[in-house]
Amino acid sequence: MPENREAQSGGEQPRSIRLTDPRALRAYAHPLRMSLVGLLRSSGPFTATRAAELTGESVASCSYHLRILAKYGLVEEAPGGRGREKPWRATARYTEWPDRSEDATVAEAADALSAAVIERYFERVTRALENRHRLPKEWREAEEFGDSLLHLTPEELTELGERMDELLRPYEARTSDPSLRPAGARPVSVLRIAYLDQEIPDDEEE
Repeated sequence: MPENREAQSGGEQPRSIRLTDPRALRAYAHPLRMSLVGLLRSSGPFTATRAAELTGESVASCSYHLRILAKYGLVEEAPGGRGREKPWRATARYTEWPDRSEDATVAEAADALSAAVIERYFERVTRALENRHRLPKEWREAEEFGDSLLHLTPEELTELGERMDELLRPYEARTSDPSLRPAGARPVSVLRIAYLDQEIPDDEEE
């Protein structure tokens, strides 16, 4: 079964880090910490001072949350720091966590993280829609907003996710290597959310 996953890829990091410790899952569910990891993946390495400029938070707050993220292996100190201005970098391009667990504590923390990530997705998509009128015509026409209702078995849904991974993977290297980007390429967030829709009557349950 595919892992839950949150990502903004970038840099020369390993492809993913998997969180299974409930303390790490709860720590990462904090909105600012998710923002910091995402920014480090797309725009890092950078210092706590730069993090404060990017997020609008205080330097002290960003420094504290970066240390918490480092505690759980999501970020690490990068080389090249001077004095107290040490830069940070993400340790991986993706964050993964269990979609299920026999350990109730892990399951609860993983579900809470999934909910926090979904809320973050919603906020970002809402901002994108609010600013969509500023985009050039070709980008407005290229963007996708929609959904599909499919009747699938669990095995087919798993296969569909794997095929989507295969489709997207060739484009991942462009984030870490700008020389691979064709002219006009810009950062695009692709969201994938597939769930059993329990609000629609199911013939098998009748």
